[in-house]
Amino acid sequence: MLSFRRFFYISNLNKLRLKTVLYVALFWTIIDFIVVLLRTDTPERQSSLLFREILMFSISLLMSYIFVYKLRRMSRRFPLWMNFLFKSLILLGSAFFLTFIIQFVTATLISGQGAAEALGQTQDYILYKNWLLEKIIFWIAIFFVTQLILIINEKYSAGVFMDILVGRYINPKEEKRIVMFMDLKDSTPIAERMGHSLYFLFIRDFIYRVSQAIIEFEGTIYQYVGDEVVCSWPLNRQNAKKCLDVVIESRKNIQKRSEHFRRKYDEVPEFRVGIHVGKVTVGEIGVLKKDLAMSGDVMNTTARIRSACNELRHNFIVSKNYMEYIDLKTWQAESLGEVELKGKGTTIELFTLKI
Repeated sequence: MLSFRRFFYISNLNKLRLKTVLYVALFWTIIDFIVVLLRTDTPERQSSLLFREILMFSISLLMSYIFVYKLRRMSRRFPLWMNFLFKSLILLGSAFFLTFIIQFVTATLISGQGAAEALGQTQDYILYKNWLLEKIIFWIAIFFVTQLILIINEKYSAGVFMDILVGRYINPKEEKRIVMFMDLKDSTPIAERMGHSLYFLFIRDFIYRVSQAIIEFEGTIYQYVGDEVVCSWPLNRQNAKKCLDVVIESRKNIQKRSEHFRRKYDEVPEFRVGIHVGKVTVGEIGVLKKDLAMSGDVMNTTARIRSACNELRHNFIVSKNYMEYIDLKTWQAESLGEVELKGKGTTIELFTLKI
């Protein structure tokens, strides 16, 4: 049973990508439906509309899969303008193929024409000069909008773009959240040894591995600052467990790639973590560049907890407030007592995680 579940297991990252594939396919199908509906003037064409859109959606799923998965990987290292051009040319060719398939299948299955007659009619339809110009402009516009939305959505953590789009945080809101600060251990000596160019690649590899874990356990990535990642979850017991799972999964992700890190950088990254819970204020900031900002004492305290990892010589330190939301065995955590954090007027009890 366990192996059966593993076989059909889909990571949260892939679930998000599959949702994107579905949304892109739906978007293309709806646009095609509206365009065809506005131009439909005979009952015969209306009767074939449902069949056309089912076929359109099916082929769009395949095209959007290629768009989101395959082309994204192939064009990852291209500059933005080349990325746009490369994807648009490939998808434009796919769009003409899609149109040919739809016209040919509709002519044969709906209109009952023979293959040769349907092929000739489809060829005449495609080579009609007004159609060719119109379709090129139409599909380029569709692909441009699609790519723009995907790029903007990729810039933010999962769900953040939608929050900004619907204006959820135009007026700042107070929320209870779990906040985690995570950064690279011994970053200064590593940077001095590697040099800034290699160190940048090292940081990028490290952040990629820990970000995979954050996305897998549904955390919201708030920001990247140098070698530091800040993320959060709405405050509840289930998310408190997910926060801990991120730490464990991040270590696993790095260990799986340990040979890669040794071979390329002669260094396997270790990291430090500070976790705290409480009320934060979340709201939109910026004029030309919109973003979501979180502020409040919880953010400052969490940063201080992460900084205390050096002084207290422990890699994973959490507050007593966080411990109240998660059930750990006595051997999984140890109290460090009341600690006076830099810049704080009062002490706070901290715990080190033994994971």
